[in-house]
Amino acid sequence: MASGVTVSDAVLAVFNDMKVRKACSPEDAKKRKKYVCFRLSDDQRTIIVDEECELLVGDVGEKVADPYKHLVNMLPKDACRYVLYDACYETKESKREDLVFIMWVPEDVPIKQKMLYASSKDSIRRKFPGLKCELQINNTADLLDRRTMAEKLSANVVTLEGKPL
Repeated sequence: MASGVTVSDAVLAVFNDMKVRKACSPEDAKKRKKYVCFRLSDDQRTIIVDEECELLVGDVGEKVADPYKHLVNMLPKDACRYVLYDACYETKESKREDLVFIMWVPEDVPIKQKMLYASSKDSIRRKFPGLKCELQINNTADLLDRRTMAEKLSANVVTLEGKPL
């Protein structure tokens, strides 16, 4: 069921910036987003960037030791979100980076909000072609276990964000 919710141009710009890896200076690379959350606007008609829930690549290591754990802690316990996460992981063969789409739907959120986010998911997901994987997470325990995401990325992941599984 489609909700009629639209996706803002700012959301598309963020996706394109995260998707395209341009050769850039180290300073420009630090300004790239490691992850960003999206939410419904106050009138619930548009999916917008949640400016309060993002992390820049430059903050990893300097301000944030573990970007994956930081993401888990940033997700609101009382509201749904869509997340675009630039996952860095190692397999037995190589190091990789892939974009992951996460739909965060906490169990304690009112059913109306859950339904609106679920019915709007297609609107945003169709704007993000070529993603490696997609997750729907309903509680932080599922997300805290790095294996949940690692299994979606590849069968033989040995580290996620530099931390062993």
